[in-house]
Amino acid sequence: MSSFSRPENLGPAEVAYNDTAAHKYATNTRMRQIQLQMAERAYELLNLRELDGSPGKSKLILDIGCGVGLSGQILSENGHIWIGTDISRAMLDVAQQIECDGELMQHDMGEGLPFRAGMFDGAISVSALQWLCNADRKEHVPKKRLMVFFQSLYQSLARGARAVFQFYPANVDQLDMITTAAMKCGFSGGIVTDFPHSTKAKKHFLCLFAGVPASQIQMPEARGVDGAVPATLDGEFSGHQRTRRKVRGKGQKRDAVKSRNWVLAKKERQRKQGKDVRPESKFTARSRRRF
Repeated sequence: MSSFSRPENLGPAEVAYNDTAAHKYATNTRMRQIQLQMAERAYELLNLRELDGSPGKSKLILDIGCGVGLSGQILSENGHIWIGTDISRAMLDVAQQIECDGELMQHDMGEGLPFRAGMFDGAISVSALQWLCNADRKEHVPKKRLMVFFQSLYQSLARGARAVFQFYPANVDQLDMITTAAMKCGFSGGIVTDFPHSTKAKKHFLCLFAGVPASQIQMPEARGVDGAVPATLDGEFSGHQRTRRKVRGKGQKRDAVKSRNWVLAKKERQRKQGKDVRPESKFTARSRRRF
């Protein structure tokens, strides 16, 4: 990502992600595809199956910098309950408009997370962590904000839980500052860099373990370390994405948001999560006339 295309250079996150940007994230096919692919990879690295040996059990996941709810969509599709936080009111408004499954809260992660100890089974974040390296206000000190954030995250996670952050460091110094802050707050783990030899496809993931000694962790394997080009650049699917496409059916696209099939699938997910859901009728997902 070039310096000219970095949203962090446009001002504070709540300004960069205004109504126009939020609408674009929700409707632009290319942006949605990129966000969903990174969220799928982050979810794969989260590896919830290792948490308690119960792959079918629903977990409570924190989505930090949830935006319009695209990362949460991956969590919902895999049967998990999630809470999303974001500093941008515009992003959260769009997430509510498309009726995402998670609970939403406007919050600045640099001020620390306001959740009780051990509440979450895992945490995920896509394209948000690098914002803490910015000093958008006079009182902002990046190192202090990183420490406050990671301390509160460590307290919010159950012991043995993982947190996975996909992020865009501007340089090596930011990468080191972020990693050092996380380790000082009690986490073990490190950076997984997919496709490190590709300028276009390189992605950094910070994989953290809460309450697990460094000697006992096994870091996930990075993709493309042999110099291979990711299949997604050629319009194909790889790894977890190929599996999900096979489940949906060959050549079958995602159902349009708020279409009847999309609404029915969402209702079924909510029933599995134990929520009260209205029964379907011939009027389900039918557009209402406005007066």
